[in-house]
Amino acid sequence: MASTPHGGILKDLVARDEPISGQLRDEAAKLKDIVLTERQLCDLELIINGGFSPLEGFMDEADYTSVVDTLRLSDGTLFAMPVTLDVSSADIERLSIVPGARIVLRDPRDDEALAIITVDDVYTYDRVKESIHVFGADDPAHPSVAYLRNRVKPFYVGGRVQAIQAPSHFDYVALRYTPTELRAHFKKLAWRRVVAFQTRNPMHRAHRELTVRAARQRQANVLIHPVVGLTKPGDVDHYTRVRVYEAIMAKYPNGMGHLALLPLAMRMAGPREAVWHAIIRKNFGATHFIVGRDHAGPGKNTQGKDFYGPYDAQELVEKYKDELEIEMVPFQQMTYLPSTDEYQPVDEIPAGAQTLDISGTELRRRLKTGSHIPDWFSYEAVVTRLRESYPPRNKQGFVLCLTGFYNSGKDIIAKALQVALNEQGGRSVSLLLGETVRDDVNAKLGFTPDERHENLQRISFVAGELARAGAAVIASPIAPEERSRALVKDTVLQNGGAGGNFFLIHVATPLEHCESTDRRGIYAQARRGEIRGFVGIDTEYEVPKKADLVVDVTTQSIPSIVHSESILIFHLDGAYHVLRYRSLA
Repeated sequence: MASTPHGGILKDLVARDEPISGQLRDEAAKLKDIVLTERQLCDLELIINGGFSPLEGFMDEADYTSVVDTLRLSDGTLFAMPVTLDVSSADIERLSIVPGARIVLRDPRDDEALAIITVDDVYTYDRVKESIHVFGADDPAHPSVAYLRNRVKPFYVGGRVQAIQAPSHFDYVALRYTPTELRAHFKKLAWRRVVAFQTRNPMHRAHRELTVRAARQRQANVLIHPVVGLTKPGDVDHYTRVRVYEAIMAKYPNGMGHLALLPLAMRMAGPREAVWHAIIRKNFGATHFIVGRDHAGPGKNTQGKDFYGPYDAQELVEKYKDELEIEMVPFQQMTYLPSTDEYQPVDEIPAGAQTLDISGTELRRRLKTGSHIPDWFSYEAVVTRLRESYPPRNKQGFVLCLTGFYNSGKDIIAKALQVALNEQGGRSVSLLLGETVRDDVNAKLGFTPDERHENLQRISFVAGELARAGAAVIASPIAPEERSRALVKDTVLQNGGAGGNFFLIHVATPLEHCESTDRRGIYAQARRGEIRGFVGIDTEYEVPKKADLVVDVTTQSIPSIVHSESILIFHLDGAYHVLRYRSLA
């Protein structure tokens, strides 16, 4: 029997508002609108299909504050993650966002009206507090903290929504189930006990063994419920992963498992995220939920330590088990025993027994380099699907991002690198000079920090798409802010697929040299106040903390930078490699 939805009632707003959807659509044509971000789109889809029950909209200040502080909505209902609609001050003014206003929420992919929000309140929030309380630390190494710093606007809008329609999807449509649809599917098959498995990674033999073991222990069926919304930058794209999931489903006993996709924007919040995931799976009808080692963990912090303890997530889900009303299935890491050709939880392995394992980082390295992946680790069909999306290194794209002051030499170096890479051949080479892109594509943008950031957003998107297609991309924006450079990197890693290879080059030519050799007199104009917001004069340049290479045209010639051993890239059997970091600052 499917579990009761969180809060007692499944909030399927699409079904609820279907009788008035025509009226809402007519009203939407007359209202001002917000075009959603990718994360907001994922959140809205799960609000209106009931996946986030008992939510009926984006959180108002009372609910937001309570969830951040106590993991509860203001009425006391357990809910672990803030779900918010962020806007800028310009948005508030342009759209007249005040309590009582009705605003259309549009799909960024096709501009379709999806819902209308009735504004309850508009409020500010404390980024540092949200980072510490929700993610455990105000550390930019955490992808959601970086997202909060670099992409989230300074105001939140709270309010209930009325659904016009669900977002359209054109990929894997047969595998996309709403909570109502999945519950009906379980009922049709008479599945009374369902163990849900959350993943954002490709599945291999260990995952199959873990889920089969969990189902047999609970005399249940298995729901493979992978995330296909936003995950961690650098993760394998969802198209590849779904092909892998489809391949591995054939390895389950007949009738045991079912595959359904979840359009969730993950926050990588470890323990809190595990509680949130349990609530979501409960809403989708699961009765049990697997929580493994370091569930939804983002990796290492800036000190090189894990953000969360390996079993913190299990402990927090256990703490709230009575309210969650979905049974946790805790699992330790599975590891391979070559002596018996089987996988076992690490806590059940005899002392001294030989074990083998391949980490996610090592797997990605083997895929990118074409190295062997043993059959004890994965299935041939799975590896084949992964290889299709990870071409040989000489076919993979990459992005070189050169940052530095105006007239630092970065544009000259970029043009020289373009020539050198064209000479070597093997892939197309694209050059994105910061000011050229601004003049040709973003001519209306000025030079305020927000406008510079927006310019870099557009450059990073184009760079990621080109790299995904196998191109070598050389970008040379000034990019004075650390947040903007982080945005470029994250966007390339998120959107670049196998081409998500990003290298930051700091052209550390001193400001004095840049100004003294400025034949166009741009610095002089800035000194006279004729140009406002000029980097190095009245806007600070934040020195990159983690550049892959640092060069300086006052100590190196352009040819030596491009062709000597200090260059970032060299070709060996058609492959590119990071040579070494060399600080010249």
